[in-house]
Amino acid sequence: MAQGGLGDFEDILARLPKLPKFMKAGIPGVVAVLILIIWLASGVYTVGPGEQGVIRRFGKVIKKTSAGLNFHFPWPIEQRDVVNIARVRRLELGFRSNPRRPSITRPVPRESLMLTGDENIVDAQLIVQWRIKEPVKFLFRLQDPVATLRAATEIALRSRVGNTTVDEVLTVGRAKVQEETRAFLQKLMDTYESGILITAVKLQTVDAPDQVKDAFHEVVRAREDREKLIRQAEGYREDLIPKARGKAREIIRGAEAYKEERILRARGDAARFQSVLAEYKNAPEVTRERLHLETLERVLPNVEKIITESKGGGSVLPILPLRGLGIPGLQQPITQSGQRGRRQ
Repeated sequence: MAQGGLGDFEDILARLPKLPKFMKAGIPGVVAVLILIIWLASGVYTVGPGEQGVIRRFGKVIKKTSAGLNFHFPWPIEQRDVVNIARVRRLELGFRSNPRRPSITRPVPRESLMLTGDENIVDAQLIVQWRIKEPVKFLFRLQDPVATLRAATEIALRSRVGNTTVDEVLTVGRAKVQEETRAFLQKLMDTYESGILITAVKLQTVDAPDQVKDAFHEVVRAREDREKLIRQAEGYREDLIPKARGKAREIIRGAEAYKEERILRARGDAARFQSVLAEYKNAPEVTRERLHLETLERVLPNVEKIITESKGGGSVLPILPLRGLGIPGLQQPITQSGQRGRRQ
C-alpha cells in the first residue's frame, strides 16, 4: 500500500512538467521544503509595546528591534531576546514578601542590620524600584544583573547609613538617606554598565533591633519631648522679645520726652531768673517785695488760715490749737504728769 501510493505520487509529479524541479524529487523534497518553511517561519516574532528585541548572529549583537512584527533568521544562525524596558521591577533588601500574599513579609537580618555613624545599630528595610534602560548591557554585560543590583544596593545603603547619625536616620534625615542611596546606587550600576535605571528608593522601615527597641523608643520619645519644650520656649521667646523691645522703645521715648521737658523747663527757669536778676539789680527793694508777695500767693492757698480779732483790748493773748496746725510733736495730748498720752 505504501509503495503503491508512493508510485502514484511520483507519476503525478512526472506528469506535471510545470512544477519546480525540486518538487520532482518526490516526498523527500516536499518534506525538505516544509521543514525549510517551518524553519523560516520560526524566525517571525512580535515585539510588544514597551518591549525591545535584541538580535544576535552567531553570538554577536547585530541590531535592536522595536515594537511590531519582526523577522530574523532562526537558530543556529541568529537568536533573539525580547526584554520589557517599560516594566518597573522591585527589589527588596532586608526582608522578603510572600509572592502570593505581599502583606506577609519575612525579615532578613543578615541584610537589614547595619551600623550608623554614631555607632548605633539600626534595622533597615529597603525597596528599590528599577527598570531596564539598555537591553544589550543588561543581557550581556553581567552574568546575574539582579544579584549584582542586590549587592550594590546593600553597599549603597550601608555607606549612607554609616555616614549618618541614628537620630537622622530615624527622623529628619530619612529622606536624605533615601536620595543619597539612590544616587550612589545608580552610580555603581552605571560603573558596572548594567543597563539598569534606578527609578526610586524607599526605606520601608528603619528601627532599632528588637532586643533594644523598647528602650530605644523611650530615648526617642524623651528627645522628642525635649525638642517640643525647646520649640515652646523659642516660641515664647519670639513672642516676648518683640513686646519687651516695644516696651523698651516706649520707655525710651517717654524718657526722651521727659528729658526735653526738663531741659525746656530749666531753660525757662534760667531765663526767668536772669530777668528777675536784671530787675533786682535795677530796683532791689521793689523786686524783693514783689517776690515776697508772689511767694505768699503760691503758699497761702494751700495752708489753713486763722483770723483773730484785735478788738476788746490788747491784754488778752489768743490761744491757738497747735495740734490742728500740723506741727510735729504736738499731735498727742499732754497728760497731767507732763507726758504725752497714748491712744488705747
